[in-house]
Amino acid sequence: MTIPQPDLVVLDMAGTTIDEGLAVYRVLEETVTAHGGTPSAADIARWHGSAKHEALRALLTPPGGTPLTDEALAPVVADFRARLTAAYAAQPPRALPGVPEALAELRAAGIKVALNTGFDRDVVDSLLSALGWQGDAVADAVVCGSDVPAGRPAPFMIFAAMERTGVKDVRRVLVAGDTPRDLEAGTNSGAAFVVGVLSGASDAAELGAHRHTHLLPSVAALPALLGLRDARTVAA
Repeated sequence: MTIPQPDLVVLDMAGTTIDEGLAVYRVLEETVTAHGGTPSAADIARWHGSAKHEALRALLTPPGGTPLTDEALAPVVADFRARLTAAYAAQPPRALPGVPEALAELRAAGIKVALNTGFDRDVVDSLLSALGWQGDAVADAVVCGSDVPAGRPAPFMIFAAMERTGVKDVRRVLVAGDTPRDLEAGTNSGAAFVVGVLSGASDAAELGAHRHTHLLPSVAALPALLGLRDARTVAA
């Protein structure tokens, strides 16, 4: 079944539109460990989809302890950024299959496309440059976790995407991502459609436990969901 076309589609980056081999979570664990933390796999998983400076601060705060100040956190964030840049140089990220074509179809139909991510602007700029996605090549706006007061599950990146694309009605917005935090942010924003995609960090069982309107194998299936191509390619 197709759904009404939204005015804006807001998409996560790593794991949703971009395949970066889950390097960001390996690097997150490495950075926390290098700075004295002892994160478990479950600890890292709880921060999937988050703003990375928020994740680093939380993962380096012992139970009942005092969170790092911004000044103390700054070199940790710089270390994370350097490690992630090196990881991406060693294994360059690439667009997930069918995603560039899907984004082009959405935009050709008059639907605005925004990317949002927990990465800060420096990481995003280098990532988009490596993909050839600078400017308005594939999206009408790009919003980073460092652009807003709080990252997911707060809805502020979605609201910033609406502001930057001139979309005023959140009931005309579709949000999609591969983590529970993506779904929580979409729900918190009041978006009409909150779509989990199975191309990244979370499986159907994990995403299905959180409020959503649809689960899809990939962003590549969005044009079919919106009636822009054969709907038989859409998973229920």
